[in-house]
Amino acid sequence: MEQYLEFVANNTILVVALLASFFLVVFTEIRRKTSGLINVEPGQAVGLINKDAAVIDLRSAEAFGRGHIVGAKNVPLDELDSKLDKLDRSKPIVAVCDAGISSGKAVDKLRKAGFESAWGIKGGMNAWNQDGLPVVTGKKTRAKGGKAKKK
Repeated sequence: MEQYLEFVANNTILVVALLASFFLVVFTEIRRKTSGLINVEPGQAVGLINKDAAVIDLRSAEAFGRGHIVGAKNVPLDELDSKLDKLDRSKPIVAVCDAGISSGKAVDKLRKAGFESAWGIKGGMNAWNQDGLPVVTGKKTRAKGGKAKKK
């Protein structure tokens, strides 16, 4: 026991840094657990979409036109607040952006607005594409009666 006390006395800065790191990790984990799960893997998102979840794509119209998830609606993040009343609260909502960062902010907004079943795709469209999941281009989704082109 004396060795521990001597170590602490001789290495105060290291011990304080260790304790601060420990409490930071604990605080972060507690905060993450209390805020609830907000991100799902692309494969889990497919399951939600197959169960009739609405998909909102938070990217720009140009990025949306280059390729998006089948059935997704383009709602840029800065327009989300004004379009909340047009979203169906009874359906789960899956939000997607480029890398999964903006979707976390959107999910927070949605949940604060009363959408209990809102999720973001972890890694965004980048992860969706890396997993080889289907996307459609804007041109084919606008054509009536045509099949959506898969990339």
